[in-house]
Amino acid sequence: MAIVGARQADAYALAALTKLLKPVLAKGIVTISGLAKGVDALCHQLTLAANQATIGVIGTGLDSAYPRQNRNLQTKVAKAGLLLSEYPLGAQPLRHHFPERNRIIAGLCDSILVVEARHHSGSLITANLALQNNRNVLAVPGEITSDISCGCNELIAAGAKLVSQPDDILAEFANQLI
Repeated sequence: MAIVGARQADAYALAALTKLLKPVLAKGIVTISGLAKGVDALCHQLTLAANQATIGVIGTGLDSAYPRQNRNLQTKVAKAGLLLSEYPLGAQPLRHHFPERNRIIAGLCDSILVVEARHHSGSLITANLALQNNRNVLAVPGEITSDISCGCNELIAAGAKLVSQPDDILAEFANQLI
């Protein structure tokens, strides 16, 4: 399951992911994200804390970390999970790498969960790519007064599955769980 969202994630994103992921991770569902600030980092941190597998898809070479403050997290993902990049060693974080990276995240998942996203954001690009690849799109609703919830609320209005409890996610994987 891919998990994407706002780089400026707030306490709501942490609370929502903590509530939603614990039972999902207990079922052995692998998480996928982009090792960016915010929701991506939270996804990887919570998954690693639960001793479960996570996949980090980065927009640099494997020898680079972006953002730099996620270097230790990237190292942990590489050791305990899988770190992927389509870029050669030494490749720096160029702006166009990140939308390109998003197509890999969308292609690897069965379902994508969007947690906090602005109206025009990389998270919505990834959700759109997932839809184009016949993946399930799920979204955590947010406050109507919050700019970083606007994208999720728009996804839900357009037909994404509203996620408010772990069972909403687990239902997407019911046929795959043992």
